[in-house]
Amino acid sequence: MTSVPPGFEDLFARTYVAYANADVVGSCALPPPELIHRIHLVATPEQGKVTVCRSVEGWRFLPGGRIEPGETVESAATRELFEEAGSAPAGPMHVFFSHVAHSRDSKPYLPHVPHPVMWWVYAVVPSTVLGSPPTGVDGAEQIVSVEHLPVTDAIEWLSRCDDTTSSEVLRFAARLQLV
Repeated sequence: MTSVPPGFEDLFARTYVAYANADVVGSCALPPPELIHRIHLVATPEQGKVTVCRSVEGWRFLPGGRIEPGETVESAATRELFEEAGSAPAGPMHVFFSHVAHSRDSKPYLPHVPHPVMWWVYAVVPSTVLGSPPTGVDGAEQIVSVEHLPVTDAIEWLSRCDDTTSSEVLRFAARLQLV
């Protein structure tokens, strides 16, 4: 996809992300594997439903997070989906969107993180709900709610927070008929 789909200009626009001190721009290009730093999942436990999470801080998001040293994208996705949503992949992931992040920092915030350019990827994956997410995982968000909502309800639910990225990514996945 070379042009920005109508209605998704904000998702693809260059913007500053303060918590990462990085400028990001949306892309549908396939990410270079060595530059992938984060994986976020549009997990589908059943046809027409999507898994969404809420943290103790009130953040609303799609499950996912950073790739740890020694992990593949797939193993990081499996770990994050379990830690944040108590679920597991039930089939292959399909990467459909990325934010290409350009750090403003002089060095990476962790030694294994690609720098200064890194990719935050979003993928659709069928999933199986195993139970509640574990509690007390070092470095993980403290999850207070996991919901498996119809796609349109999930888009609306995710939009009710300061950062609407997850809502817009899910809306884009729906436009692409991936969910």
